[in-house]
Amino acid sequence: MYCLLITSFLLFLRKTPNMISREQALAFANEWVEAWNAHDMPRVLEHYTDDFEMSSPLMIQMGISESGTLKGKQQIRDYWQKGLAKYPDLHFKIIDVLTSVNSVIIYYHTINNKLSAELFMFNDEGKVYKSAGHYN
Repeated sequence: MYCLLITSFLLFLRKTPNMISREQALAFANEWVEAWNAHDMPRVLEHYTDDFEMSSPLMIQMGISESGTLKGKQQIRDYWQKGLAKYPDLHFKIIDVLTSVNSVIIYYHTINNKLSAELFMFNDEGKVYKSAGHYN
């Protein structure tokens, strides 16, 4: 099912290379959250380029990165695996999804029912090349 959603999302992006529609954004957000809620790291990582960059204050809090930024699937996967180990009951719930030119923001409930807004920047192939997590 998730492969179908990703394929549909990629086809939409190729038809409209700049502006991401609400439908495209919702398809991406639902698939991304489902992958995280399943704790399926290979499925989560399918959304990203091999050299994507992510920034998050949680990286600093966890002592993973002094700058709060990591680059590349391997480094970010290791960080996310540590997060899943620390929060084995991790579950996201979408509040809203916002769209723009080549980007999406997912606003959602995260660990301990805290709020998060994550920004995703997409390349021409529909893969995330940069993301940033924001938390309350």
